[in-house]
Amino acid sequence: MDKKIDLQKSVFEICTQYPEVKDILFRLGFTEITKPTAMQTAGRVMTLLNGAKIKGIDLKLIVDALQKAGFEVEG
Repeated sequence: MDKKIDLQKSVFEICTQYPEVKDILFRLGFTEITKPTAMQTAGRVMTLLNGAKIKGIDLKLIVDALQKAGFEVEG
């Protein structure tokens, strides 16, 4: 099975499909990702692209971390 992540999908969708991504994103600075309320609200509409902008996290850092964990990143 190929593990593909589309940066256009919501953080909620990505973490539901690949729960291990939650830990990766938390370590990168998405600290609210562990809060169930935040995942059910903002996580449902927030994409990784938008989240990176809002949190001031370099998108390349996110992509590199996901690729290192064995994901193919699209979008």
